[in-house]
Amino acid sequence: MRKRAAGTLSGLIREFEETAKWRRLAESTKGEYRRVLTFWESRYGTCPHEALEDKAFRRDVLKWHDTFSAEKPREADNRVTVLARVLSWAAKDGPLGANVLDGFDRAYQGDRSEMIWLPEHVEAFNAVAEPEMQLALVLALHTGQRQGDLLRLAWSSYDGARITLRQGKARRGDKLGRVVRVRCTKALKVTLDMLERRSPLILTTKTGRSFKKRYFAELWEKTCAAAGITDLHFHDLRGTTVTMLFQAGCNLGEIVAITGHSLRRAQEILDKYLARTSTMADSAIAKFENVLETDFAKRTAKQEGQTDAK
Repeated sequence: MRKRAAGTLSGLIREFEETAKWRRLAESTKGEYRRVLTFWESRYGTCPHEALEDKAFRRDVLKWHDTFSAEKPREADNRVTVLARVLSWAAKDGPLGANVLDGFDRAYQGDRSEMIWLPEHVEAFNAVAEPEMQLALVLALHTGQRQGDLLRLAWSSYDGARITLRQGKARRGDKLGRVVRVRCTKALKVTLDMLERRSPLILTTKTGRSFKKRYFAELWEKTCAAAGITDLHFHDLRGTTVTMLFQAGCNLGEIVAITGHSLRRAQEILDKYLARTSTMADSAIAKFENVLETDFAKRTAKQEGQTDAK
């Protein structure tokens, strides 16, 4: 199969998957690349190198991008970006003479730095969320970590006072993700200490299994829809944590030590949000802790008590 694919886009993809650049990618990123590259192989897998270097190839890909981005701009950008990265490697270190997709115009221009979850959003979410989704919200708000890192978070990372983890996404120039240590808030500690350890992982499905990325996303979106939350996403929780920590008096160095953001990115988030609204309510963090501690931790304790009674 490898010999038959030689000299084509499919062959380039196979070669790319044998590089150090590929091995340095997080497993979740590799999975996303495979999904996208499978799509491109179905369309252009047999295209020879000469065709991949032709402007006609660029025009054809961008024509698809223009059509698909009318409904899904971010996904359209994502697919072309992944393909462009393979061609960029092939032009720099592989057999291609040029990357014809270099510098394409993105369809999605949104910057969500100013989008944060307010206490009323948390209350609405918890009012309709299943315990698994409530736990995901608690972990995200009180650690500032990415979804992928939280889905992999093990009980061994929690020592009763702090959570220590190595982030799956490495910064540019680094081979491994950053190790972060997060001191648990009272609400997070209460929640974790009352949970039943049904799996090596903290966040699991109802049956104690690990979440698949797509299944988790489906449940999260379903819960947001039921809560009437239409303009906020899971990854907005990271920016929310940055803002909460800043309002609590943390400096940038302290914030990035918890969330793992770069100093520049953390400052960008604060600049975007604070330019839009000068301050949050002084009691914002207290409200977050109160909502999470009472609605989630007590609910969990009640459920466990019922189980014991049975």
